[in-house]
Amino acid sequence: MTIHGVGRASGQSLITSPPGFSIISTHCACAHLTTMANRLSQIATRTGDNGTTGLGDNTRVSKDSLRVHAMGDVDELNSNIGVLLCEDMSQDVRELLVEVQHQLFNLGGELSIPGFELLKPEAVALLDDALETYNAQLPRLAEFILPAGSRAASLAHVCRTVARRAERAVVALDKVETLKESPRQYLNRLSDLLFVLSRVLNRMNGGDDVYWKSERMVRMAQEDQE
Repeated sequence: MTIHGVGRASGQSLITSPPGFSIISTHCACAHLTTMANRLSQIATRTGDNGTTGLGDNTRVSKDSLRVHAMGDVDELNSNIGVLLCEDMSQDVRELLVEVQHQLFNLGGELSIPGFELLKPEAVALLDDALETYNAQLPRLAEFILPAGSRAASLAHVCRTVARRAERAVVALDKVETLKESPRQYLNRLSDLLFVLSRVLNRMNGGDDVYWKSERMVRMAQEDQE
């Protein structure tokens, strides 16, 4: 897949597995496949009525644990990106965000199986490339901007702030249970990318950045009028 000048490494293919199965890799045992199939077919298991939830390795933890908080924030981020995808946007941005959704599902799967790795460094590299490509299309910022403008741009800002929260949750978890580097890096890079995409989306709809009216800007405007 090529996204507006963003290339994919040779031999790397877009994830095409159904979303519900994207946390399962070829290295997982058949038991994991059976467990996941059962979970998908039976929604209300009632096993969580006692305030615990099952992880991918079949262990149970409290629903207010750091790991579950991180998983929930990543899930919320993915859902918000789904809402953003309901808006009008160019095909290259749409393909990029769909790829992000798949990778966030992998991240959620990695968090649900302690010690497992599903989110690869290549996913972080793809965001780096996209960030560089889209940021190069934008004028340099002279001041802070508000999370505003078109609805698509505003939703991108919502996704950005949820990504920051998910990153904080992963960092908190990493302090007590050592994680791979990719989850933290991916969320950090994704929040930056969503900021850039908010500016891109504003311009796609004929708008512009909405600048914060700081005292400095007000003073400069007054000086220009004198």
